[in-house]
Amino acid sequence: MAALDVAAGRGHGTLMLIYKIFRASEWADLDLAGETRGAPVDLADGYIHFSTAVQASETAAKHFAGEDGLVLAAIDAGALGDDLRWEPSRGGQLFPHLYRALKRSEVVWSKKLPLAGGRHEFPEEMT
Repeated sequence: MAALDVAAGRGHGTLMLIYKIFRASEWADLDLAGETRGAPVDLADGYIHFSTAVQASETAAKHFAGEDGLVLAAIDAGALGDDLRWEPSRGGQLFPHLYRALKRSEVVWSKKLPLAGGRHEFPEEMT
């Protein structure tokens, strides 16, 4: 099995979660509409940006610094099929990108992402 397959959560019936950080209004829109094409940056790039558990805190610091009222959504990477691609981005790391709308039903769980002392506090289940 290829390393990318394992990273993407394919094979052995494993659940590999990837994460999307939403602003409160973006989360409310997803909840109401049942699907989203993402934030303005996602629309501009043509795909929805996700992060792995290891990448999420750096993503929050780089793209959401000082923003309160965020929601962290966990999605099963393996359930997104071939529309999810792992592509090089920041520092050459492979990041998950979804080339279609994300459905609300594909969100495994969501939690508020509180801001404390200038940093976002991520849930324990990500570690």
